[in-house]
Amino acid sequence: MEKVSAYIHIPFCVKRCNYCDFNTYAGKEDLIPAYISALCKEIDRVSLNFSEGIEIYTVYFGGGTPSLISPNFLHKVLMSLKSNFSFIEKVEMTVEVNPGTISLNYLQQINGIGITRLSIGMQSANQAELDLLGRQHDYVSVVKTVGLARKAGIANINLDLIFGIPNQTEKTWKKSLKKAISLKPDHLSLYALTIEDSTPLAEKIAEGMISMPDDDLEAEMYEWAEKILKQSGFKQYEISNWARRDQYIDYRCQHNLQYWRNLPYLGFGAGAHSYFNHMRWENKKQILSYINAINGEDERICTIHPAVNIYSELSSTMEMGETMMMGLRLVREGVNLLDFRNRFGKSVFDVYENEVRRLEQVGLLQIDDDRKRICLTRRGKHLGNQVFMSFLGD
Repeated sequence: MEKVSAYIHIPFCVKRCNYCDFNTYAGKEDLIPAYISALCKEIDRVSLNFSEGIEIYTVYFGGGTPSLISPNFLHKVLMSLKSNFSFIEKVEMTVEVNPGTISLNYLQQINGIGITRLSIGMQSANQAELDLLGRQHDYVSVVKTVGLARKAGIANINLDLIFGIPNQTEKTWKKSLKKAISLKPDHLSLYALTIEDSTPLAEKIAEGMISMPDDDLEAEMYEWAEKILKQSGFKQYEISNWARRDQYIDYRCQHNLQYWRNLPYLGFGAGAHSYFNHMRWENKKQILSYINAINGEDERICTIHPAVNIYSELSSTMEMGETMMMGLRLVREGVNLLDFRNRFGKSVFDVYENEVRRLEQVGLLQIDDDRKRICLTRRGKHLGNQVFMSFLGD
């Protein structure tokens, strides 16, 4: 049986954040019942093509704000998945939540339907930074949400933080990360802020109202985070992700490991992406367009279902390049050379001898002593995009 991850996109938000470029929509909560019904229909349709020989390995509710969805609706989607696909015995199930938006009763209910992991969008402990980002919570809300999650029995809690925020200083970044660590999460994701075109934050920067931290300061923030997290009992496993060290429990995000290993996943919902059986497809983004397509019989661009908006078949060259690019994000695991050969029938060096040797010579890649894996050097972590582009061709 092939292990496949399932991603469920929940595109609803109370308010879009100032930096957000995700497929999310505010003020459309009245569409939630119809959207959940469409999700279940999509799951039914996809299973007709792909349910044989696969089992669901992880489930991830992302957004948007998945915690806007009632536990009953989340349960309905999970039941649809379980009625159409086989599941492994212990499935990691994650829900993203915004601090201060959920109750103990809500958390107890989602824990009762099988949610094992919570990803909380903390972003910062500094109120001025949260306001600039357009977040609707404060640090006190983060503390409360973590406490309620523990009380409800959620065993794996992640906190998201952002560095490189306009006007952020090294002092405020250190304070935010220390406060996050003090909450004793099991996992931390630290992301450098990306300024996306057409967002309110990008407009403020273009107008000269705010300025970005320089690259050197951002690098110092990252390096300090590496040190303090190691001292605090966290182990880095991906460029932006750390898991608490534990002898018996693996707190790494298994769902995201599926992406980084370039293994198959099925995405459900408006704008969701899928990668399976050498194919990639993306659903229609607009909520109503997605709902109407799933419920109707629109002209299809492929045989999967009528809400598919973009579809492509991937060549072996494309899959090998993406496997290198994604795998090298795993700072310890890297790209396993035997797995690569077994998957593609060629060695990494058959395909990328020149690229690997060049990057090795300039100190960005390293090959371990027994030639089992290729991974980034410490310097390579800071210049990851330069490395990744080397494997994607023109």
